[in-house]
Amino acid sequence: MSDVTIKQLAQVLGMPVDKLLGQLGEAGMKFSDPEQVVSSTEKVKLLGFLRRTHGKGEAVAEVEDSSPRQITLKRRKVSELKVATPGGRGAASSAKTVNVEVRAKRTYVKRSVIAEEASAEPEREEAVRKLAESQQQREQEESARAEAEHRREEEAQQRALDEQHKAEEAARIAREQQAAAHAESAAEQAEAVKPAAEDAPASPVAAEPEPETKAEPAAEPSASESTAAGSGGTTDHSSFGMIVPRIHEPRKREKKVVAPAPAPAPAPAPAAPAADAARGGKARHGRDRDDTPGGKRFASGELHLSAADRARRSSRRGKPGRGASRDASRGSTASGPHGFTRPTAAVVREVMVGDANVVAELAQKMAVKGSEVVKALFKMGVMATINQTIDHDTAVLVIEELGHTPVDASANDAEAALAAHTQSVELDGEKSTRPPVVTIMGHVDHGKTSLLDYIRRTKVASGEAGGITQHIGAYHVDTPKGVITFLDTPGHAAFTAMRARGAQSTDIVVLVVAADDGVMPQTAEAVKHARAAKVPLIVALNKMDKDDANPDHVKQGLANLEVIPEDWGGDTMFVPVSAKTGMGVEDLLEAITVQAEVMELTAVVDGPASGVVIESSLDKGRGPVATVLVQQGTLKRGDFVVCGIEYGRMRALVDETGKTVQEAGPSIPVQVLGLSGVPEAGDDFVAVADERLARQVAEERHQKRRETRLVSKANRLEDIIAQMGQGNEQQTLNILVKADVQGSVQALRESLSAIGNDNVKVNVIAAGVGGITESDATLAAASKALVIGFNVRADASARKVIDTAGLDVRYFSIIYDVIDQVKQAASGLLGVEIREEIIGIAQVREVFRSSKFGAVAGCMVTEGHVKRSKPIRVLRDNTVVFEGELESLRRFKDLVDEVRNGMECGIAVKQYNDVKAGDQIECFERIEVARTL
Repeated sequence: MSDVTIKQLAQVLGMPVDKLLGQLGEAGMKFSDPEQVVSSTEKVKLLGFLRRTHGKGEAVAEVEDSSPRQITLKRRKVSELKVATPGGRGAASSAKTVNVEVRAKRTYVKRSVIAEEASAEPEREEAVRKLAESQQQREQEESARAEAEHRREEEAQQRALDEQHKAEEAARIAREQQAAAHAESAAEQAEAVKPAAEDAPASPVAAEPEPETKAEPAAEPSASESTAAGSGGTTDHSSFGMIVPRIHEPRKREKKVVAPAPAPAPAPAPAAPAADAARGGKARHGRDRDDTPGGKRFASGELHLSAADRARRSSRRGKPGRGASRDASRGSTASGPHGFTRPTAAVVREVMVGDANVVAELAQKMAVKGSEVVKALFKMGVMATINQTIDHDTAVLVIEELGHTPVDASANDAEAALAAHTQSVELDGEKSTRPPVVTIMGHVDHGKTSLLDYIRRTKVASGEAGGITQHIGAYHVDTPKGVITFLDTPGHAAFTAMRARGAQSTDIVVLVVAADDGVMPQTAEAVKHARAAKVPLIVALNKMDKDDANPDHVKQGLANLEVIPEDWGGDTMFVPVSAKTGMGVEDLLEAITVQAEVMELTAVVDGPASGVVIESSLDKGRGPVATVLVQQGTLKRGDFVVCGIEYGRMRALVDETGKTVQEAGPSIPVQVLGLSGVPEAGDDFVAVADERLARQVAEERHQKRRETRLVSKANRLEDIIAQMGQGNEQQTLNILVKADVQGSVQALRESLSAIGNDNVKVNVIAAGVGGITESDATLAAASKALVIGFNVRADASARKVIDTAGLDVRYFSIIYDVIDQVKQAASGLLGVEIREEIIGIAQVREVFRSSKFGAVAGCMVTEGHVKRSKPIRVLRDNTVVFEGELESLRRFKDLVDEVRNGMECGIAVKQYNDVKAGDQIECFERIEVARTL
């Protein structure tokens, strides 16, 4: 390390100079000036002193310094070596003695010295690094200071140039104003001279009224003109309409003279100018204006122009003939006010933000380049191009990042009008009592539909495929307690969305639990849905007629879900019923009626209807059919209805028995016909005044849903990295699903999309309501997809495409079978897995040598059996030392194919002779196992 001054060392160590001088003095080194140089030895001495002062265990250093730090040992050894030398011709050889001296030198260093040097090296390197950093920082500061000085000089030069330009501009404007003043005074003097010219002798030429009038063909000068010229008086030739050659006109700079000089007598005009005058009355070189004071320029009404406008107009007249006129025109052009003034502050704009926003449109609204918006998105982790669509939240973040103010786009006029109309009906209408809406929920096969069949005196459950409900059924029943509307929901695990939709549309939830089965997964899920919808719960303990019914077990299971019976001190009513014998059904209806009275259910009867879609389907003969539940108002035949993104006029209203009705009031479910398409299950419907508003609202909703769908969800950086990590190893099974109702489509889509793992994925490319059409079959053929028809079939044209393309089409009526079949198809994409299974182990007791096979192991089979055709491994101390196959398997002298457990045998291992007593020979086989999800 190079020597440094005390001041530099204090700067590196980050401590005051006085403190460092004090420490050096305490260490026994006398320094007084901060500029004195400190050597490396003195630094090490100071370091040792500081360590001893702080108790680092170096107190014996002074004692050790008295002993030598290293010892050098030298060794010298001399020996003799006899070397035979050949003699001359005929003489015997002789021996020669050579002295050999060997010198050795070894140096021994104390361990404490080595440790001290090793400990001091990192500190020395740290000091060097800090000194280098301080020098680099000082150089950077000097360069920054130089750059700032250079910028200040450039700014001063620029200010001087600007002031010079301003001074020149002010001088030019003053000159122009002075010239305008002189011209005005000259025009006044010219007006004063005109009466004197009119007093001259009259002549035919002098009768011309205006100087602008073009002259007649030139004639000989009259006597009066020559007399006037010869008299030497002041004569204005332009006032007489004469054409004077350009060479006799005064120059522009002569305008500075206040009084006009007397014009000299005109020379005889050349022939060419006279001919030009006869043709058009124009002077040579294209000059048609008189520059004399009081000429055309100021007589044509241009006195109102400013200096800049006059300079700009004069620069466009004629051709610049001389250098002076070119300079004047160039100067006048530059003086025009055409410069662009840059804004002095950033402009903050209010940007309208919708649910879906194109990047290019956002950039246009903010008046920035599209690349700036794309760059901001990249910094936020959103991989989007200029033509892609981003969602509302991302757009708000980008706008705020770029310094502008986001403003939510106002609601559409049609939507606002519809919302105001619906709200006014609810607030202004007269409310009356309405029937309760009861949803039947519970686990699959617990008797929900059978209980409802007993109440309605029907047999719906017997007609269901597989005996399970796979749709939402809506019914209203006239009971002795009044009208009650029931919604029957599926209990299968795939119909979670249906159960949630039923819970949201209801007033009371009846939870059906089989007394012989207890609480099941869908039972717990139904409790969660009821709590999420904040509706009261009534538990019906079904199948109480069975011998193994255990209601206490059910109550205990529901108590674990915080559903406490009333007889246990809770607030939930438990009613034991039997859907088979009808036991307790009247008590259940009584409990529902009491609960409805407590809730005081009311609705507006007179007014436009509104409600929710329970289920929807596509009927081949009737078209789109939707089952709706009216919640407010009265739905009448012929009303115009908006239902999600669909609209239409109600052509017919059909109740659950198939009868046509004219109207449906609150809490009454009906099937409606006349919609433009199949609505989504769970959409709200509203009756409107006319078809125009209905169509407008539906189109705006459709456009909004389309824009939302266009928002790319895979352009996030995390999603792209996840896709990159998957690689091309993941297999995809494409599926096209068609079902009879919208709820089944939704349930199938969610259930099938959940199938898969890291190696295989199920992709539902399309799902819809109705039969399998030709377009569906064409899409499946292009995508190589499996076609699933749930309670639907393919038409004739679709069957032709299916036969031609060889598509795999499967029809189902039970959702269990759909999920099982798709799992099998997805498992087929996984391939097979090779597994090794140990079938036997033989213990080597003795090793024999054979001339034919080499080493032969005498073994005892301890586990399983050993087969000659299977591969084996040789294990020594539970470690595999060889893997191969058997060459010979004998029992006594007979060659056998298999030796079972507890029997002795002789084993010869192929191409391995190092078998020892105590080894184990493991026999195994490889089997192929099909992978499953």
